[in-house]
Amino acid sequence: MVLGILSAVAACPAIIGTTEAVRHGQKAQAKEAHRGQKVNMIVKLPTPIPGYTENFEGALIVLKDNKVYIQHAQSTFPADSVHPFAGYYLPYPSNQNKWAGAGYKGEGLVSTINDANQLNWIYVDRDTHELKYGVKADVEAHCAGPWDCTAVDKRMTFEGWEGFIAVQVDAKEDIWALYFDRFDDGLSSNGLIGDFEETGKQVRMLEVQLVRKERMKGFDMACEERVERIRAMRGKQKEEQEAGLQGSEGE
Repeated sequence: MVLGILSAVAACPAIIGTTEAVRHGQKAQAKEAHRGQKVNMIVKLPTPIPGYTENFEGALIVLKDNKVYIQHAQSTFPADSVHPFAGYYLPYPSNQNKWAGAGYKGEGLVSTINDANQLNWIYVDRDTHELKYGVKADVEAHCAGPWDCTAVDKRMTFEGWEGFIAVQVDAKEDIWALYFDRFDDGLSSNGLIGDFEETGKQVRMLEVQLVRKERMKGFDMACEERVERIRAMRGKQKEEQEAGLQGSEGE
């Protein structure tokens, strides 16, 4: 009896350590669960700027004609021509190992592009540095990521840092598109849109931050989540059935 008690006492530290490890793992999983949640994206300015803060602070990121724009207070888009970013992180199969090997952290980024919930990858054009979206065949020759976010405020990063620039591409309609300043030079090199000598015109540019924003949970979103749960449940049931059949064949 005494030996049994002593054995139990000796095992306590190991049990406590295992329990703490499980709890830590559960917390880590919960902390990272946000990465797979479909969210909208909004703009923030690093510092207040009169004449810009009123229009851009909290403005929604939208998709149109394979490019990414800011739907701010004064922008004029044709009716029903834009789709709000609604996406999440997703591993980009052909590049994940390459990114990790280069010391990067992050994944690919996808968004729905229409009301039918068709998904496309979000990427940076290798030549123009514009943010665009497309299918995998469109992305392969360009920069698919890695996309990530800051630890506290969940601000978006690309290739490990925040270099997002809003560029006014249509002064008349006050349309601003999103770019990424890959070379940290104000988009001024290699004939980019900020290269006045090459393009022959000056454009208005604004440093911005991109923040993931939880979508309002309305009726449509609730239905969408139910459908996704049912699909996941049926997929799991199918896997279990196939595993059971394989087990029976093995016997």
